[in-house]
Amino acid sequence: MGVPKFYRWISERYPCLSEVVKEHQIPEFDNLYLDMNGIIHQCSHPNDEDVHFRISEEKIFADIFHYVEVLFRIVKPRKVFFMAVDGVAPRAKMNQQRGRRFRSAKEAEDKIKKALEKGEVLPTEARFDSNCITPGTEFMARLQEQLKYFVHKKLSMDRMWQGVRVYLSGHETPGEGEHKIMEFIRSEIADLGHDPNTRHCLYGLDADLIMLGLTSHEPHFCLLREEVRFGGKKSQKRCVAPEETTFHLLHLSLMREYIDYEFSALRDKISFEYDLERIIDDWILMGFLVGNDFIPHLPNLHINHDALPLLYRTYINVLPTLGGYLNENGHLNLAHFEKYLEKLSEFDREHFSEVYVDLKWFESKVGNKYLNEAAGLAAEEAVGKDSGRIKVNSLCLAALDGSRDSFCEDGEGDDMFEAEFRQYKRTYYMTKMGVEVVSDEFLASQACCYVEGIQWILHYYYHGVQSWSWYYPNHYAPFLSDVRKIADLHLTFDLGKPFMPFEQLLAVLPAASKDLLPKSYQDLMMSQSSPIIEYYPLDFKTDLNGKQHEWEAVVLIPFIDEKRLLAAMEPYTDHLSKAEKGRNRHTECALYCYDKELDYLYVSHLPDLFPNIIHCHARVTPIPIDAWRVSQDYVGRRIDRSALYFCGFPTLQHIRHKFYKKKSGVVVFQQSSRGENMMLDILCSQQREDIAALVLGKSVFVNWPHLEEARVVVVSDGESKFFLEEPPGVQKLYLDSTPPPVKVIYLNDKEQKDWVKDVQGITEHHSKRKGIIINETDVLLYGQLLTGRKYVIGQNGQVHLEKQWAKQILPFAYQTIVKDIKAFDSNLARFKTLEELFPVGTNVFIVGNPHYGAMGEVQDSTDVTSEGRVRVVFTVPCEPQLDTLIQNQHKYSVKYSPGYVLASRLGITSYLVSRFSGSIFIGRGSKKNPHGEQRANVGLNLKFNKKNEEVPGYTKRSEKEWLYSAAVEELLDEYLERFSEVFDFVARNSHDDVFYEDDIWPGDDENGAEKVQEITAWLKTHPVSSSSRASCDLQILDAGIVEKIEEELEKSKAKKSSKKMRVTVKPHLLFRPLEQQHGVIPDPDAEYHLFDRVVNIRESFSVPLGLRGTIIGIKGAEREAEVLYEVLFDEEFPGGLTIRCSAGRGYRLPPCALINLSHGGRLEQSSHRLTAVVKPQPASSTQRTHKNQLDGLNHSPRSLFLPTQVRRACGLTVCQVKLSNGLMVHGPHCQFEVEAKEKAALFALQRLNSVSSFPLPSALFSGMQPVRPMSSHPAMFAQPAGYGPFSWGVQLAPQGQPFYGGTFPGAHGPPPSAPIGTHNQFVPLQVTKKRISGRKNQEVRQEQPNAARPMGSGTSPLATVPAAPQSGPKTPPPTSSQEHSEKLAPTTPKTPKQSSNPHTPSSASKRKHRKLAVNFEAAKVVD
Repeated sequence: MGVPKFYRWISERYPCLSEVVKEHQIPEFDNLYLDMNGIIHQCSHPNDEDVHFRISEEKIFADIFHYVEVLFRIVKPRKVFFMAVDGVAPRAKMNQQRGRRFRSAKEAEDKIKKALEKGEVLPTEARFDSNCITPGTEFMARLQEQLKYFVHKKLSMDRMWQGVRVYLSGHETPGEGEHKIMEFIRSEIADLGHDPNTRHCLYGLDADLIMLGLTSHEPHFCLLREEVRFGGKKSQKRCVAPEETTFHLLHLSLMREYIDYEFSALRDKISFEYDLERIIDDWILMGFLVGNDFIPHLPNLHINHDALPLLYRTYINVLPTLGGYLNENGHLNLAHFEKYLEKLSEFDREHFSEVYVDLKWFESKVGNKYLNEAAGLAAEEAVGKDSGRIKVNSLCLAALDGSRDSFCEDGEGDDMFEAEFRQYKRTYYMTKMGVEVVSDEFLASQACCYVEGIQWILHYYYHGVQSWSWYYPNHYAPFLSDVRKIADLHLTFDLGKPFMPFEQLLAVLPAASKDLLPKSYQDLMMSQSSPIIEYYPLDFKTDLNGKQHEWEAVVLIPFIDEKRLLAAMEPYTDHLSKAEKGRNRHTECALYCYDKELDYLYVSHLPDLFPNIIHCHARVTPIPIDAWRVSQDYVGRRIDRSALYFCGFPTLQHIRHKFYKKKSGVVVFQQSSRGENMMLDILCSQQREDIAALVLGKSVFVNWPHLEEARVVVVSDGESKFFLEEPPGVQKLYLDSTPPPVKVIYLNDKEQKDWVKDVQGITEHHSKRKGIIINETDVLLYGQLLTGRKYVIGQNGQVHLEKQWAKQILPFAYQTIVKDIKAFDSNLARFKTLEELFPVGTNVFIVGNPHYGAMGEVQDSTDVTSEGRVRVVFTVPCEPQLDTLIQNQHKYSVKYSPGYVLASRLGITSYLVSRFSGSIFIGRGSKKNPHGEQRANVGLNLKFNKKNEEVPGYTKRSEKEWLYSAAVEELLDEYLERFSEVFDFVARNSHDDVFYEDDIWPGDDENGAEKVQEITAWLKTHPVSSSSRASCDLQILDAGIVEKIEEELEKSKAKKSSKKMRVTVKPHLLFRPLEQQHGVIPDPDAEYHLFDRVVNIRESFSVPLGLRGTIIGIKGAEREAEVLYEVLFDEEFPGGLTIRCSAGRGYRLPPCALINLSHGGRLEQSSHRLTAVVKPQPASSTQRTHKNQLDGLNHSPRSLFLPTQVRRACGLTVCQVKLSNGLMVHGPHCQFEVEAKEKAALFALQRLNSVSSFPLPSALFSGMQPVRPMSSHPAMFAQPAGYGPFSWGVQLAPQGQPFYGGTFPGAHGPPPSAPIGTHNQFVPLQVTKKRISGRKNQEVRQEQPNAARPMGSGTSPLATVPAAPQSGPKTPPPTSSQEHSEKLAPTTPKTPKQSSNPHTPSSASKRKHRKLAVNFEAAKVVD
């Protein structure tokens, strides 16, 4: 547990200290250390509030393995991976462990009792007892065996693990996990060959890891933990999908600089050298005074009552008078420490003076002063409650100024105050510690014990365990003013030896957990004749002792007497079985390394779940228990931080600024901080006039101090902007003397307003989240963040890593960017030739057609490498046919209705539907006489307006209102039938926010509390209580559709028609999964839609490489890299999630982990194909129309076309379209069905053209002008027969509104402008308008030279159509790209030029097919 509330306080005081990061933002690390107990607890009992929760041991093991895999893949350590499980702890820790386990057992018993009283039926299986996570239990022994198996497996099969030294320190190795880790780190630092720039990452949940990390004095040290959310309900089960987990990365490099700022006033005050490393040591010491796992906090010193600022200010006042520091490399300077405590003790009197008046009043009421226990306890309670009256600053920092206002002016008053103060402290010792006489000897022993405890902890943090048997013998600490005369103390410790595992079990477990002990020892806990029975009370008291939460309370149980415990155990030791004796021992830590020379069988202890490892290549080396012990006299080398910047390890040094402390309400967690924040105020520097020339087209670092590299593409001062005029898809850095293609324009009024909004947003984010004041902003830079590096093949066949930039363009204030710094470049192995990049046996994916997205294996390519080719054998599996399901998805989708529809069916008001589908709070008592603040929520909790969340299958949020499914109607109907009185009362009191039991059930024979319990119990039994929420912005397929997709997948599996294709491929169209390319999107032009087929291309991650799936959900995000796709995979896999699908088949992945197979299919149908295959072996001789081609005008579920009718005669096809008003429109005779449908739609447009009052819709996509009137549009078909190919001008833009002027996977679609079921989208009109708009723009640019440029797949949907050549060959060009080039007339847009080529089946089949979604309800068509 560490130091309660310390993590939150430190994060809010120093706002930049920790950053919220996603997986792709975590920097490179050399060493990763896992404090495993946090993982074990989370995977075994994620939610102790749920008494119904049950989990198997096998599931726990699998979840632990998965979580460890996740953390390893996220951090990707280069050198060391250290897993540490808590072993037997020092005796000083056991008191805290004992109290925690007793409280845990009692809380679990109380929750079960309450559930049974409510009539809840609990599972028959035994609940998981979290106390079994203690060294020596059978559970821990089995877990240790499985962890060994896991390490052997990963080293043998996972290439990412094979270059790393893996240490496993299990429960049999004595010591707490984090301290075993620190012992290893100290030993590495003491090694002469230690690299001072080693980058450490320590994962753990304890707040005191901050102090432990700082004791190392390493410059590149980070702490990784899951995002912490304070307030609200207790956390539910943690999601173990790495893409969904949000992490806090706490940078100790920034912590060091913040500590320097905190005590900067000392630089000019002290007469000796100002040494930051020594200041940090003293800062660690001060942190111990507010309490931790080994000693209690000093009276009235609470973190949330500003205890730490008091300690810091005292230190700043006292240190100049000491002549040296308090903490000398883990050794306490007692003389200096005594003077510090003497000054700090003024707080005791100051605090007492604040409550003196209250105590005098209390005395007058109770009498007999404090001589009876009741008065003493009441006084303590008064002191605890007093914090509210003394406002926020309950610690009275004025005490540090050396001035204490006397309560009375005369000497008699002072004497009375001192007498009362002594009596107050005496009562504390008598009531808290149970002493009858508070003598000087008693106070001296208390002072000695406390200082001894401080020194033991310092040794423990700096040198390891110095005594296994020492412990602090009291539940409470002495007053500061009583810790005196300590300068001459001689503190020594006897090392002793650690408890054996069974000895610790008996020392820390309660009687409720007796089954975790060997049977021979269980009677010692239960039998009344046991010599140690008093150590296992069935009931006990707790004392908040000034704290606010029950989990902070002191558990008042007796301390174990070690000698009595061992004596009581001795007679039973001989009765232990062989297996039990095997668990009751200490063993070494183990080092595991990959050795390809070794090859042996490793037998699994759970072969049904974890199969045997047939070819194991792990070498195991035992490490002696004391191998890493470092001498107490060792002093670490001083840090010499060079100018080299390590990406991901921030520093405040790059930008000039000043700092100060102020209560600014910075929001680090979910609410504004209440205390002081360390604010950083950027100093204005003289602006240069050539900023654009300085940064445009170059890379800079943004988001100071957590620097990220970005490419600057726009520079703007609010009136004009300079931007790069680059071809689409080009993202180039213009280095050295290469001038970038720059264009400058002046901003219009709207753009100027947008610029001001950008400035305001940046300023507010810096001040409210980071605590940074950026002052006035004159210039904004717009840049693309670095996403990763990709191997690029040059013309000479050489390969090199090239930086890849996001498509999304973000604004940054110029004064916050950092230029011209030298960043450390990883020395990972680089490939230089094709042979190195694509060795034989490598798995690759193809990003060209045919077989787009197929996974293959590289073959021997020696004979074709010189030609720049790679030979690959691709496996092309049979794909499921989803076209029919896509067209009929409305049959399986959940139907949603507005609230008023449900209300009319149920016979209630729409207000009640809205209210009961959300939250309804019922309090105790009545409105006039409420009983406390406890409230029960009896609403269905199906919608969350503030969080913008809905419950799929029940509720859905449209642009204007909430929609509800039939399941909500059934649920409300049952609710209304069972508890109609609640509906009646809420309807009569609709203006109230909270309702009360006695008001709803006012009768004498009605028990409101029982009724509320009955409602909540009924809600818990309904499946809705376990339904998961989802963001309203999440596009999803309903569970019914997902089930149908699974059925189609099973049909395709039954065919088993995968085929292998051996081809030679151009290497730039191959994607090889590589660590260096992590974060790079394989095909940035791909657009993702629901039902798209995808393949996982990320190696050594949860989803197996090459596993295919179907997109069933799209979760947008503010940043491109944070978009997530919900994928239903074709097969179940370990670690798979259940996302509206079968167990273990779902997962959420970012775009960098996927290749979109359906995008490849769309490319194959389009006019421009990526030709990847050079020599197909064998070649495919059949050309068939792809099943994904447009299969009718009703393809889109949003289309209001009525079903089309297709007739065939004499080899020709005619299509007729029935409009919603009953009118039937016939199209011309055509060779192909798709063409017939298209032309029938265009004839329908011509028919509508005769209606002059036809209202035209607004443009669907940003950047498009309003649609031109149809009356000016020319005839669609100039010839009655033999139609030439129809030129569409541009590709259809995707139906989504991007975050910027382009698209990237997962861009949000615009909210519907009308409720579901009516759509004013008229795609063909938009297409027509765009073609005409393109020709009009062509007229304007006629003076420019015309060139035929085929539109590539990556062209922006908003791009202007390029001009076509004015003259050219009249015969069809030989290539597909030329075949579909535009043939636009250069003179007028009114008459589209028809092709002189006769229509042929081949040209029609190759033409790009279009999806049409037409709304003909916009006008009445009259014959």
